[in-house]
Amino acid sequence: MSEPSPSSAALMARLLDLLADDAPAEELGAVTSRARAAGVPAAELAEVERAAATALRIRGALRQHRRRELQLTALFDTAGDLAASRDLGDVLKAIVRRARMLLGTDTAYLTLPDEEAGDTYMRVTDGSVSVLFQRLRLELGEGLGGLVAQTASPYATPDYRTDERFRHTRNINAGVLDEGLVAILGVPLLLGSSRGGTGKVIGVLFAADRAARVFSPDEVALLCSLAAHAAIAIDTARALDDTRTALAELAGANAELADANAAVRAHSAAMQRAEEAHDRLTDLVLRGGDVRDVAASVAGLLESPLTIHDPGGRPLAAVRPDGSAFAVDSMDADWLEGAAEESRRGARAVHRDGRWICAVLAGQELLAGLVLHRPDRLDDSDRRLFERAAVVTGLLLLLRRTVAETENRVRGELISDLLGDPERDPAGLAERGRRLGIDLDRPHLLLVAEAAPREKLGGAAMRYLFGGDIHGVSAEHAGTVVLLLDCDARSQASSSAAGDAARAAAAQLGHLVQAPVTVAGTGPAGGVRELAAAYAEAARCLRAMRVLGREGEGACVDELGFLGVVLGNAKDVDGFVTAVLGPLLRYDERRGTHLVRTLRAYFGAGGSLIRAKDELHVHVNTVVQRLDRIQVLLGRDWNEPDRALELQLALRLHLLSGGRDG
Repeated sequence: MSEPSPSSAALMARLLDLLADDAPAEELGAVTSRARAAGVPAAELAEVERAAATALRIRGALRQHRRRELQLTALFDTAGDLAASRDLGDVLKAIVRRARMLLGTDTAYLTLPDEEAGDTYMRVTDGSVSVLFQRLRLELGEGLGGLVAQTASPYATPDYRTDERFRHTRNINAGVLDEGLVAILGVPLLLGSSRGGTGKVIGVLFAADRAARVFSPDEVALLCSLAAHAAIAIDTARALDDTRTALAELAGANAELADANAAVRAHSAAMQRAEEAHDRLTDLVLRGGDVRDVAASVAGLLESPLTIHDPGGRPLAAVRPDGSAFAVDSMDADWLEGAAEESRRGARAVHRDGRWICAVLAGQELLAGLVLHRPDRLDDSDRRLFERAAVVTGLLLLLRRTVAETENRVRGELISDLLGDPERDPAGLAERGRRLGIDLDRPHLLLVAEAAPREKLGGAAMRYLFGGDIHGVSAEHAGTVVLLLDCDARSQASSSAAGDAARAAAAQLGHLVQAPVTVAGTGPAGGVRELAAAYAEAARCLRAMRVLGREGEGACVDELGFLGVVLGNAKDVDGFVTAVLGPLLRYDERRGTHLVRTLRAYFGAGGSLIRAKDELHVHVNTVVQRLDRIQVLLGRDWNEPDRALELQLALRLHLLSGGRDG
């Protein structure tokens, strides 16, 4: 007897087992092959194939998540290694070795400026095989490293030899060619502020491959975060060297230098305190602390209230020196942005209006602003501690965002499936939602957003959800971005909840993408079918706002007045349009004419034949002939006030529903 065909349920269970065991992609694909070979019915086979495709996507997302976690863990380990190093040579070797490991490149190296010679030289390399390359010296402004040092900004090139952005010299080209390097990424090691108010570049950190490669924004941000730790570690090592040298010189001096010796010891103690504080913050992050824990630690160390705000000014944490939380209003976004930009340019904390502000950065991206509510001056050691807290906070926010983006991506696939085909498997969609932590049966507000250009909108939506106290999920669908937001009892009882949520999202998303964002809201709605219907209503509302010239605003259907009522689910829009315009639509479809378009132009021109013919680009006699045909099809009263109003409304609804004019 032949072996019975496996059921689709058994095959689905097999997929889940393989996914749980982190099986190779080939084994997941083999389940579909087995089902096909066993003669599973076509309908069940299609379900198995869809499940296998979903399993492959989830496997890819989980692997990417684990890879990012490994990278960030390595970055935290680097912080510990650098904090434990005291010898400058060991510090530099640890930096370069970890940079190569984090980015997985063929080589990594670090250049430092030679103040006496007025150029820069290759200080440490890892993975290099060329003696010529290891002995390179660069004049200021030469090559990719020269541009990084001049602009204090990261630069990357997929192919250095053909990249015309950099000043090539025979010396540099010979070294790069001898080493065989192609793709290069360089980031500045910034510390302190120079006389001009910009960050002082104390070196350049590079990662390079011997084959063409495009460095992603995440890789640039990762290397910039390492460079921030590296700059602090180098400065600490140099300061300790200076302190040891000073103490050695003072040890043989006479009693008249006792006061200076005490000052040096005090400076050394302050340096040690700042270093221990940095180790404490890094350990806190490694043990799973959050933003509030960092804020509480720093507020206690500096004995002042501290708040952390996202780029839009919304508070992420607010803690007193005793560790207790307190309520704080959102900060003016423009004021915070200006202070953070001043901090970013100078790579230092700045004092404004009785508060100290330090920008929290990932590369050049502003993640948040640390605000210390302290009117008096910070001494150098406390200021250094505050600035190091910003670096640690940036690492924590980067990790949190990576996790949130991965989770949102997986949940967003559920939303896309729900909106694309809610009738296929409502119970299965609801069960998927519960496994992902989304109860689709609970009431939700549904927002649909669009912007031009739309490329930045998806990322802005994730930052909008991640950065504030907003619980929900986002997904890109049909050229728009859909946000599904949890709503509380107050929102469920309020008729304006959807409109308020749409307006808040339009304002914040517009700030994030620096362009007008139009948002339509609906709900509350719960359940797979009701959510799909809510999306259809919000999409119609979005088209209505576009036609009404309300780009860059937020609204719900109920707020569009009579037009909004007509667009609601309680009205048969298609039936109304067919009943009013049916004769013209059928005539245009059969004969390829443009009667509907002509009628729209006529009403749009206020009944003027001359303006209508200009709009249509035809002779005025053609307009008259078409209006005569419209009268034959619709009746002599077509231009009476009541009938004309009905026709204009039907034309507007036909346009909103995506209909064509023939």
